[in-house]
Amino acid sequence: QVQLVESGGGLVQAGGSLRLSCAASGRTFSRYNMGWFRQAPGKEREFVAVISQSGGSTSYGVSVKGRFTISRDNAKNTVYLQMNSLKPEDTAVYYCAADPSRYSGSPVAYNYWGQGTQVTVSS
Repeated sequence: QVQLVESGGGLVQAGGSLRLSCAASGRTFSRYNMGWFRQAPGKEREFVAVISQSGGSTSYGVSVKGRFTISRDNAKNTVYLQMNSLKPEDTAVYYCAADPSRYSGSPVAYNYWGQGTQVTVSS
């Protein structure tokens, strides 16, 4: 199993940037596909980005493509989400997720989740 802890959320003005981090436990971090999802009040959990075990493949949700970048540093057991050109509609709790066998944009595919970190973008 793996434990995930997100950090880096906060309050930022529209047009600004934030970098979220997700620190994972264990020595087998590179075996996991890692995803970012977000959930706004009254909304279902939404796919943001996913990166493969090797880091060689990435995919993004349509609402963030071109603005967000997912990356990973296996030496630090950490996955990142660089968020640029933030909009008020990006306001949500952002969750890190991990799965050893699936590379997916569906939240039901992931077995492990962090507790989430709040991102608030003001207009």
